[in-house]
Amino acid sequence: MLHLSNTTRTSFIRTFGALGILAAASAWANTPSAQQATESDEASVGARIDSTREVLDRWVETRRIISEEAREWALGKEILESRIDVVKRDLAGAKERVAETDKSITDADRKRAELVEQSEKLKSASAELAATAAAFESRVKDLVRRLPDPIRDKIRPLSQRLPADSAKSELPIAVRFQNLVGIVNEVNKFAREITMTSEIRKLADGSSAEVTVVYIGLAQAYYSGGGGKIAGFGTAGPEGFTWTVANDMAPQVAKLVAILKNESPAEFVPLPLKVD
Repeated sequence: MLHLSNTTRTSFIRTFGALGILAAASAWANTPSAQQATESDEASVGARIDSTREVLDRWVETRRIISEEAREWALGKEILESRIDVVKRDLAGAKERVAETDKSITDADRKRAELVEQSEKLKSASAELAATAAAFESRVKDLVRRLPDPIRDKIRPLSQRLPADSAKSELPIAVRFQNLVGIVNEVNKFAREITMTSEIRKLADGSSAEVTVVYIGLAQAYYSGGGGKIAGFGTAGPEGFTWTVANDMAPQVAKLVAILKNESPAEFVPLPLKVD
């Protein structure tokens, strides 16, 4: 069904009205009555000619208006189609951006889910490591109490960093394991060596004297002093080394000390060994 604007409809009405008037005028001019009227009254014929000319002028004007409106309609149609194309392109671009945004959101959600899963795994692993560190710290604390003074003094900077309550420790897991490894390394090194130190030992009569102590790793220790007349041995206990006076073995321990100090040639020195 053809839809016309009000202006176009009016133009068509005017055009067909003018054509009707022109046709009626032409038909009337060809009738005998018109011919008789023309012959009898030239003034009347002139009036009819003027009327016909006016109708023709209106018809020409109507055609001009129709042609002008047709051009305007064609131009408007072209502009409208251009705008439609622009809107279509904008809509297509918007759809692409929406699709890209949806994809980005999907990728972000997937990555977030992966990160959450990874975070949960790390939390679980961290909890396991914290439990392991707490168990090792408890055992290392017990070990430190059993150590002799020389190695205990050496590892004191590390042992003091062991948490009093492992369950409430705020130290990073890495730092806690670093402390444990440092302590164990030093203890292992001491256990594989023969260490000679100078210490103060309590004698049988209750007095104290400076003695030379020889540690055979962590297994046993011997001390000698008083010009080779004082001697004893020590073994690891729950609260450190326990020392026992044994002056009867003073010559053997004194000879051991002389050998270690390069004051006597090396030789086999039998010494008692106490095993708990």
